Amino acid sequence: MTTPHTIAVLGLGRMGEAIATRLAAQGWDVVGWTRSGRISGAVKTTGDPNDAVAKADLVLLALFDGPACQQVLDDVRGSLRTDTVVLNTSTIAPAEASKLSRQLGPMYVHAPALGSVPAAADGALQILAAADQDALDRARPVLETLGTVRHVDDFSTAAALKLIANHSLAGAVLALRDSLWQADALDLPRGQVLDVLELGQLGGLVARKRPFLADQPGTATVEFTIGALVKDMALLAASSHTPLHSAAGLADTPVGPEADIAVAATVPAVDDAVLEPLRAYICGHATGDPTHFRDAFLPTAHIEGLRDGVFVSWSLDEYCTLFPGRPAPDEPTRSRRIDAIDLHGTIATATMTLSHGADTFTDIFLLVRADDSWRIANKAYHRHP
Repeated sequence: MTTPHTIAVLGLGRMGEAIATRLAAQGWDVVGWTRSGRISGAVKTTGDPNDAVAKADLVLLALFDGPACQQVLDDVRGSLRTDTVVLNTSTIAPAEASKLSRQLGPMYVHAPALGSVPAAADGALQILAAADQDALDRARPVLETLGTVRHVDDFSTAAALKLIANHSLAGAVLALRDSLWQADALDLPRGQVLDVLELGQLGGLVARKRPFLADQPGTATVEFTIGALVKDMALLAASSHTPLHSAAGLADTPVGPEADIAVAATVPAVDDAVLEPLRAYICGHATGDPTHFRDAFLPTAHIEGLRDGVFVSWSLDEYCTLFPGRPAPDEPTRSRRIDAIDLHGTIATATMTLSHGADTFTDIFLLVRADDSWRIANKAYHRHP
């Protein structure tokens, strides 16, 4: 086994520069290259990745996505020595990791890392490494300089596990956002809310991201961007063929993709205008007055579900005839709540629970924004006996 001495780091973004800086500080001979041409202040850089690769015993990729990895490797393929280890720390799709392993052969190591810039700087990353044993043995001293190595059986699994880890992070960000929305609705002081959240299951995230959450972004460094996490969630959804709530919840965050992920937890709740048709719908049930339904729905809307075991699809006019213009006799005991709203530009989906006597209904709405106002385009319901 030959320990690598010269390392080429291709990709000097936030994570790549932190990795290169850590390796250089620990005595490795590091040369860096980045597609943007940005010069690192911490390591030697070159304007030609082929120069870096030709001299390297190990080439470390820290790039944004799979296409970037493929393009850069295609560009330097002629300069790679047959015994050079290619160590890929990039977050890419499982299929992309498998493809690169086939192209590069036994010297390829796929090693996505859990942790962000501070963990890389401290050598505290959790690294999921898949490789042939010889390549892994040669890369291990470098990997152990960066953190703890966890061996994974195959390339696809290593890539998939990284996406799953990032999915849990996306879920935590959205859970934090929901908590802050509810706290704002209760007029609770943000500082006090953050103090309490630090005591619970979101405590680690809150503690690390508190400057962003407390609206003091100038005191913190962006470590992991919304755009990068959205990319990872899109890869996971495409790979698993399974819808992810987190993918939509983050993608529609109305802040720039270069903002830190914590900023996604601080965006205001949905525009009050999207709630107006839902409130009109609630008023229709509460009063029995169909006028409220005409305010809530588009004239072309349909209301669909099972009634007495038979599928029905009512037009708005047909639906309105079901209401007598007065409240139900047991109206004081009935309740309705809006459970969720997901906003996607000019469309939205909403879920509502209605407790009407012995029956509970789940209503799912499709809403559209037209002529500067929101209306319900369609509703489907399920009756829980």
